[in-house]
Amino acid sequence: MPTISGILETALHVDDLERSARFYEDVFGLRVIAGDTRFRAYSVGRQVLLLFLREENPQPFVSSGGTIPSHGSSGEIHFAFSIERSELAAWEKRFVRCGVEIEGRVTWQLGGESIYFRDPDRHLGELATRGTWSIY
Repeated sequence: MPTISGILETALHVDDLERSARFYEDVFGLRVIAGDTRFRAYSVGRQVLLLFLREENPQPFVSSGGTIPSHGSSGEIHFAFSIERSELAAWEKRFVRCGVEIEGRVTWQLGGESIYFRDPDRHLGELATRGTWSIY
């Protein structure tokens, strides 16, 4: 069986690309590694967070390198960023300064802690420390 070495990209579909880009850049300090009027790609460690402008009828993207099939989503989804436990309090303070409401908190059975927030498109984000899962 061939193996999978990790998840490389997470994609969020957003209604207002500039508004969402400002949120992720201002609150989380993410750095743009690619983008145009349809999307932004951000470096998150060795992973990529993609923001795609939500479209009613997404079309395939054709470039000189090939074709990316059409894709999209609707509704609110969930994603999580991993953080160090020692930085949890600093993130909570940053959320207050940036006007980001913490909607929930969980202390997991393995000792990890999570805080939950909403982005401008109501996607449920999570900041999670080690001890959330048996593998993390």
